[in-house]
Amino acid sequence: QVQLVESGGGLVQPGGSLRLSCETSGSNLVSYAIGWFRQAPGKEREGISCIRLGDGAVDYSNSVKGRFTISRDSIKNTVFLQMIGLKPEDSAVYYCAAAGWGGISVVASDFDYWGQGTQVTVSS
Repeated sequence: QVQLVESGGGLVQPGGSLRLSCETSGSNLVSYAIGWFRQAPGKEREGISCIRLGDGAVDYSNSVKGRFTISRDSIKNTVFLQMIGLKPEDSAVYYCAAAGWGGISVVASDFDYWGQGTQVTVSS
């Protein structure tokens, strides 16, 4: 089992930056991939990025490619999502999740464990 705790959300102006953190704990973490998802009110949950903890392989959705960067600190068991050039449409609750099937994905149904989420609001 994997536990995940997100942090780093907040209010930021358009064009600004934020770095989200996902602290993970559990056994055999190296076999997992950690994904970032977001959900805005009235919208479906959207997968935006994923990193495989074992080899660092990454994937991004087209909506954030070039603006968001996912990374990991293997010692601290923490995954980061660096976001730049934020837009109002990036406002959402951001979740991290863990998938133990060995691949990388931005599809929510591929993930087994979820954090509680952190709110990101982009507004002037």
